[in-house]
Amino acid sequence: MLDSWSNSGRSCVPPKVLGWRELRSYRAVLVLVPVAFALVACGRFAFPPVPDGKPAELPRAQTATMWGDGAGGRLELKPDGTFTADDVCGDYDISAYGPENEPRSGSGTWGDDDREGQSSVTVSFEADRVNSTYKALRDGKTLKLWTYVGDPDEGHSLCVLTLRQD
Repeated sequence: MLDSWSNSGRSCVPPKVLGWRELRSYRAVLVLVPVAFALVACGRFAFPPVPDGKPAELPRAQTATMWGDGAGGRLELKPDGTFTADDVCGDYDISAYGPENEPRSGSGTWGDDDREGQSSVTVSFEADRVNSTYKALRDGKTLKLWTYVGDPDEGHSLCVLTLRQD
């Protein structure tokens, strides 16, 4: 009787209890592995990136200026609420009209909105009423307007506009 409890190279835990612990760890693995795969598939382990900076409120006078996307695209927001764009990036989602979320050129109207300490700017193209909304950030002295291009869970890129000095 004492032999079954002896410490002969094994744990001092009786065999029945040792089996329960092993079974419990296998159950945990069987539950956690599918959950981990589901989270990875949905993009939840790696949250979508956000540009550096803090949410910013921009007065309309400061928003109405020339913005550039770093790839040669430009967006001029005019004080009268109109804009002109030349190959500017954005989240247009216009697959019915051509390539989805490609940079666009054209003109139209823009509006701004301040909510929860952050300004947002929405541009609406005159030709087909397609629009894109950008959020404002301040990174030190640098002002930015940004948006995701496409679904952020699918790993799409960001569109970041900064003030142009032309």
